[in-house]
Amino acid sequence: MLPESDCPMSEFIIQQYEEVLQQIRDAAQMAGRDPVSIRLLAVSKTFPATDIAALYQHGCRAFGENRVPELEAKAAVLPPDIEWHLIGQLQSNKVRRAVKTAAVIHSVDSPELLERIDRIAGEEQRHPAILLEVNISGEVAKSGCTPEELPRLAALAATAQNVNFRGLMTMAPFEAAEPELDRIFERLRTLRDELEQQLNRPLPELSMGMSGDYRIAIRHGATIVRIGTAIFGRRPLQTPAV
Repeated sequence: MLPESDCPMSEFIIQQYEEVLQQIRDAAQMAGRDPVSIRLLAVSKTFPATDIAALYQHGCRAFGENRVPELEAKAAVLPPDIEWHLIGQLQSNKVRRAVKTAAVIHSVDSPELLERIDRIAGEEQRHPAILLEVNISGEVAKSGCTPEELPRLAALAATAQNVNFRGLMTMAPFEAAEPELDRIFERLRTLRDELEQQLNRPLPELSMGMSGDYRIAIRHGATIVRIGTAIFGRRPLQTPAV
């Protein structure tokens, strides 16, 4: 049974969701791309399960969470066919819990973390998809490997036995100017294209673009856009009860 949702809030969320979908279609058309090639990941971190339930009933099946405990709690009370994405930094002591719940892990940024995920996925008989997080902007506060570290990490990911290496992820600086966003998103696409040649394998996913910059990310080839505020509104100051 789905958690009961608040009707006025549900209507707002669904309206915002549909508006974002239309913006994605418009941005894809302007970039000469098929809108079907772009997935909207609804980032539900800090919002209650009732808000997720409203979007689920409207047809959305992919949701993103930053923290493993919140991901676990929501997954426990929501339908099992939801595709959960872990988009926040993953601590090594929470890898097993993440592997048990998340279908996609966006934030793999070191050989140590990759090897731990791969080993535990084998133990749990799970095969999560992974994306390698690249810190292109060079911000100290952001996680992610450097572009220089990426080839070695990607080579390891390509040989991992229990994970499905699907592509790359990055986060642009908050309120970066458009030329900087262009540079960051284009750089991630270039790095992905180079890796496909080096590894002789497709890497179809580029997870880039959030509420403030996803239209620009689509222009540069984003296949997953991570949208929270533009759908759910401003985030609560504290994580609500599930």
